[in-house]
Amino acid sequence: MKEPIETKRLILRELLLSDADGMFELDSNPNVHLFVGKKPVTTIEQSIAQIENIRQQYKDFGTGRWAVVLKETNEFLGWSGIKFINYEINGHKEFYEIGYRFIEKHWGKGYATEAGKAFVDYAFNKMKVKALYAYADEGNEASRKALEKLGFRYVNSFEYEGELEVWYELKNPDL
Repeated sequence: MKEPIETKRLILRELLLSDADGMFELDSNPNVHLFVGKKPVTTIEQSIAQIENIRQQYKDFGTGRWAVVLKETNEFLGWSGIKFINYEINGHKEFYEIGYRFIEKHWGKGYATEAGKAFVDYAFNKMKVKALYAYADEGNEASRKALEKLGFRYVNSFEYEGELEVWYELKNPDL
């Protein structure tokens, strides 16, 4: 297990099976899924399976989404992190993508940006990746604004799984 990352307000750590209730709260909310496929989970078993899938990504690729926990209360807020994508999206394959998803009551508090800054630093300075990519539903203004605050630049729009998406990139300034 990798060492957790701490920010001013957050603890970023690998997801654990004990995060299943938080993951279910997150992914069973239709509002959370408005811009990510509109397919909320309906059972805790689906959340457990998702955590197991992410934990397998840690083994296979050395990285994946991590839990975002409020330092002050130890409350599960959602997830963020760097995922290795080994299938094609927007003409790219085998790249590192940054992402985030938070429980609705935690939206608008700057957690995506705070966690994102820590993960950009981790990806560029610890993992030494050349570039990070991200994509979001074209209509997801909050997600797009968070990416832009992190320094990502818009590249193009594309269709993915029947939805219009926007593609962003951030190159490692030291490589």
